[in-house]
Amino acid sequence: MSAIDNLPPLREVIATHELNARKSLGQNFLLDLNLTSKIARQAGDLTGCDVLEIGPGPGGLTRGLLAEGARRVLAIEKDSRCIPALAEVAAAYAGRLQVIEGDALEVDPLEHLTPPIRVAANLPYNVGTELLVRWLTPQQWPPFWTSLTLMFQKEVAERIVATPGSKAYGRLAILAQWRADARIVINLPPEAFSPPPKVSSAVVHLTALEEPRFPAEPAVLSRVVAAAFNQRRKMLRASLKGVAPDIEDRLLAAGIKPTERAEQVTLEGFCALAREIKKT
Repeated sequence: MSAIDNLPPLREVIATHELNARKSLGQNFLLDLNLTSKIARQAGDLTGCDVLEIGPGPGGLTRGLLAEGARRVLAIEKDSRCIPALAEVAAAYAGRLQVIEGDALEVDPLEHLTPPIRVAANLPYNVGTELLVRWLTPQQWPPFWTSLTLMFQKEVAERIVATPGSKAYGRLAILAQWRADARIVINLPPEAFSPPPKVSSAVVHLTALEEPRFPAEPAVLSRVVAAAFNQRRKMLRASLKGVAPDIEDRLLAAGIKPTERAEQVTLEGFCALAREIKKT
């Protein structure tokens, strides 16, 4: 039995169900249940909360979330091979785990969860960034979630918490820090996973703000930031010339020098520019 519940250790679960991680699904499994429980604790007080988990695999983090007191967990898993292992977890935590076999990009979690809702996941590498951007850019704010506790490649995690002027600063930093507090809470070496990835990983915790830090239209801000950082070596007057015909005037009105590059502009500056662009 494991240290956190009456279920078998994860290595045994993986062997029993022949769950070799598949590169095509972006899978890297965490095998240490003490570590998955530590990650679950970073999500905050789970009692009284429903939790959305993406890509649970053999159920390591799932078990951590349930053992830490989550009211209910919705686990969305694309790999049908993992469903029997997750069914064993559901049986051990009667009535507290719902497993949906499907694509997380196509499932509406609000059909299955009751607020308050936290998201916690060792995200598959091939869909992690897309899911994060979706969660950060809904038209209505506050979002359905109160916090996100997500594992990424360390390089992606650093991009989420990056500050202006740094090499990692870009679109993810703007979108994350506009509407949330973001910080790296755990760093993980490759050997923590099976199979070990070629890069280190990190867990990022994001807490939704009641209001965005600065006013801006989400779609306009996303478009401006995407264009600015798509050609980050160019001056903004060049990288944004397709956004508005009089972009230099718009930049000046937002308090930004047209000769600046994207990585030099603060979040407040990009929001001001988005408001100016919306006027066109």
